[in-house]
Amino acid sequence: MPVIECDVEAARDRLEAAGVTVDSGNTDHERWRASRGGATAVAYDDKIVIQGSDPRDIEALLREGGGRAHVYFDGGSRGNPGPAAIGWVIVTGDGIVAEGGETIGTATNNQAEYEALIMGLEAARDYDYDEVHVRGDSELIVKQVRGEYDTNDPDLREKRVTVRELLREFDEWTLEYVPREVNDRADGLVNEALDRA
Repeated sequence: MPVIECDVEAARDRLEAAGVTVDSGNTDHERWRASRGGATAVAYDDKIVIQGSDPRDIEALLREGGGRAHVYFDGGSRGNPGPAAIGWVIVTGDGIVAEGGETIGTATNNQAEYEALIMGLEAARDYDYDEVHVRGDSELIVKQVRGEYDTNDPDLREKRVTVRELLREFDEWTLEYVPREVNDRADGLVNEALDRA
């Protein structure tokens, strides 16, 4: 459940400017509440609490734009190809801002890694970060995206193009390989999703 400490009246103005209907609070402690997508934002004196299954859309509107984030990604399959899942985490100086883990059907490990990278970058873009530092434990994917390796697989080539297009939406970006233990939260989200499937 994301909590955003902010000027709640300025946040209300941002929501209304984006066409979101803002209603009165349900209790004396609530300043206002607003719903969008699968989530509801509830404002108190100096913070907003977001509830619901998909807070990303409304949270992106409430957070001040800009800034730098670290994006961790991981993907994997059991069988290669087999049942596959992705995990991604966005981290700032305030801690984990957002994360996601879900199954994606049948895929190879490399396809899942690319899907995780794409989802993490889309989330960072939706949160309106100016700068992203992306980290993953797939040396192959990192080197393909950076142009150090090529691929003959048409599906992976297409995903690489998508990643490069997403990266161009940021003012500044880096992409680096990290050991699995540095990427443990994204890796954990992959395994949790596969275990639930």
